[in-house]
Amino acid sequence: MVDFGAGVGAAGLAVARRVDSIDLALVEIDETLANLARGNAAANSIAADVIVLDVEAGAEAFAAAGLAPDSADAVLMNPPFNDSARHRASPDATRASAHVAGEDMLERWTHAARRVLKSGGVLTMVWRADGITEVLAALGRGFGGVAILPVHGDASAPAIRILIRAVKGGRAPTQILPALMLNDESGLPNKQVQELLAGNGVLPLATL
Repeated sequence: MVDFGAGVGAAGLAVARRVDSIDLALVEIDETLANLARGNAAANSIAADVIVLDVEAGAEAFAAAGLAPDSADAVLMNPPFNDSARHRASPDATRASAHVAGEDMLERWTHAARRVLKSGGVLTMVWRADGITEVLAALGRGFGGVAILPVHGDASAPAIRILIRAVKGGRAPTQILPALMLNDESGLPNKQVQELLAGNGVLPLATL
């Protein structure tokens, strides 16, 4: 599995903790964060190849880093997804690039995932809920079998995030799965979510 924009490695390492014998590569452009990811992997006794690389780099740079085309079974990514037209970016360039989506950024990250995935490989990503049109457009080139899990802060509010699973070359119809509520109707943390965070159970996306 390849984790794009891995940061300190939290998401990729969490998957590796749950899935035995996973071959994990953490891709991060910021060398400081990459070093922290190496430390986190070592502290948790998880084997991970931490690669300092721009996700938007070309195929040659990926291959030189050990990520040849059609080589990965799964890609996980949490791209910068805030809309630059509505989000006030940090004056710090590194922080800004980590949170604000540049023009066509989602399309370029999706293209990189499509290139590195094997046929039938799975892309899993998180995006803001009001950007669902952008996601579907980006996945329209080479992906199918799309499943969307809306994530709500509470039951009375619109979804704030969407979790997406898509298959390279997939032909199954798009599915919208039952929503995940972070808090219940009384405003308390949802017990289902707490169980998931504790490692008891999996999201519906993982069972497709």
